[in-house]
Amino acid sequence: MSEAATTVDIGLQPLPPLGGFARFSTVDYPGHLCAVIYTQGCPCRCRYCHNPHLQPGRGHSGISWPAIMAWLATRAGLLDAVAFCGGEPTAHKSLRTALQQVRDSGFGTALHTSGIYPYNFSQMLPDIDWVGFDIKAPPARYAAVTGVPGSGVRVQDSVEWLLSSNVAYEIRTTVHPAILDTADLIAIARWLKRLGISRWVLQSFNPAGCVNGDLVTSYAPIDHELFDELRGYVPDISVR
Repeated sequence: MSEAATTVDIGLQPLPPLGGFARFSTVDYPGHLCAVIYTQGCPCRCRYCHNPHLQPGRGHSGISWPAIMAWLATRAGLLDAVAFCGGEPTAHKSLRTALQQVRDSGFGTALHTSGIYPYNFSQMLPDIDWVGFDIKAPPARYAAVTGVPGSGVRVQDSVEWLLSSNVAYEIRTTVHPAILDTADLIAIARWLKRLGISRWVLQSFNPAGCVNGDLVTSYAPIDHELFDELRGYVPDISVR
């Protein structure tokens, strides 16, 4: 299938380029059985990324929006929702149209995002039921982790949009000692406390798909004593 076929859907409305599709997931929208749509394209160059093939703006997934929507029509009453992952789904303003089409088909919607496009994110929030929001670093160190200048300010704006909405969410951070040290994690915890966030998921580094060999060989789990200090700022911390 041509790349052009992955960006055009019913109604001649351009939709985000597709990077992948999973028919069933029980982990991408907590408490719900969902399908997962992976969009292509992400400006971040996080060293621990386990989906680097989704970073370029175009891919070769061979998946079309009409095919996905046709399959979803057969899942009415059997599937709860559709989760949009990436890449960075909010890189595409047309994601809002996709969210609306999914909702119009009777499914809930979930979004996994880094929050790096605050305006796009704010416009999509009315069409989202749940957000998995990645906090990648303390604001001052964002550019060092993402490779995107000014990304810390953008993410702060997106967090404020999220907290001012009525959308359910999960805040999570991927932990690797070569990326975030103890001081960084404490700085994030203090930031979350100031925002009034009381639940935080720390995600263990996932070596699958990571192309940085140094990170794969140097990973060490978070120290349990540090958990106690972090819980002094964010009471409900879990590890995934």
